[in-house]
Amino acid sequence: MASVSWMAVMLLLITCRESMHCDGLTVDPPDDLVISDLGHFGRLQISWSPPAGQINETECSHLYQLEYFNSYSDSWSPIRTFKRTYTAQFDLMKDVRVRVYTLLRGPCTNDTLIKSSSYTEVVQKPPSTGVGTPVQDFVCVYHNMKYVECNWGRSPKLPANSQQHLYFWHKELEQAEECPTYVKTGETRSGCNFTESSLPEFTDINFCVNGSSQEGPLKPAFVSLQITNQVKPGTTEKLDLRTDPDAQLDLRWNSPAGRVPAHCLEWKVEHNQEGPDGKITSQQILTNQKSLKLSSIHDTQRNCFRVRSKLSKYCANKGFWSEWSPQTCQPVLKVRSLRDVKKPDALLANLFARSSVVTVTDA
Repeated sequence: MASVSWMAVMLLLITCRESMHCDGLTVDPPDDLVISDLGHFGRLQISWSPPAGQINETECSHLYQLEYFNSYSDSWSPIRTFKRTYTAQFDLMKDVRVRVYTLLRGPCTNDTLIKSSSYTEVVQKPPSTGVGTPVQDFVCVYHNMKYVECNWGRSPKLPANSQQHLYFWHKELEQAEECPTYVKTGETRSGCNFTESSLPEFTDINFCVNGSSQEGPLKPAFVSLQITNQVKPGTTEKLDLRTDPDAQLDLRWNSPAGRVPAHCLEWKVEHNQEGPDGKITSQQILTNQKSLKLSSIHDTQRNCFRVRSKLSKYCANKGFWSEWSPQTCQPVLKVRSLRDVKKPDALLANLFARSSVVTVTDA
């Protein structure tokens, strides 16, 4: 009988721990859930108030469980906090979804965590106002970790004589700033150069491209990124190609000059082989080393190489391949058999013979 009672108590505790109430004690969800846009292009502030019917229990601590949908990872991100405000990054081009629960725990609940049976939720839709469509193909490149340039494509639906603007914000700025130097295609703004304005590394930078026209404000576009994931290394300028005594090709090169850490680079080697018949075969080889050896090289083949690099997955989530290096080739002396090489005397004799035949025919 005692065993049955103990099992019943354990079951009650487990049920109580996982349920929304215990011993008739319940808790309501928070009130006044608000999402505030402070003009930081996706960095939003979430705030809420305690539930109106909150239990005034000094022995129990009130906790909140905030859940927001992270569209970058396509999953819900849960946060537990004693505070009533929280700041998170959102993609303003998609729905902003936030919900919050009330939690209660302490002696008043026998140290059991009680969660409100429902939640307060807010869903904020992307901006639907504006003329035309947002800019297309927005891309930022951190060129050899020296300067950043962002470019975008102009929507064909934009009104004539419209003017586009780029604004950006990160945690080191109190408020958003406009592009320091615009890149133009003709008279149209198509990018922004940050050569004279450094952007911080390893932090989110939020961009907004909007604009104005005679028909009204243009539809905005919002992008958030870290420039350390936008690195495009410099070009490798020179390759060293040698032939070993054992007829192996030994290819070596150096990392491009600049701030990009050499240990972060991975390499792609393009090897082109031209055979005696002029046919070219090509292959690309990935390596983490700055050298490559190839065996079984034939003296009747012409071998050419070029390399490019990008940041590996161990140093950045993504990046861009550098431009290809200049191509370096191994010259080949094609040996021909003696019977294919005619002596000059024989060539002259044949030429005179043809000429005499033509002269007789004309007569």
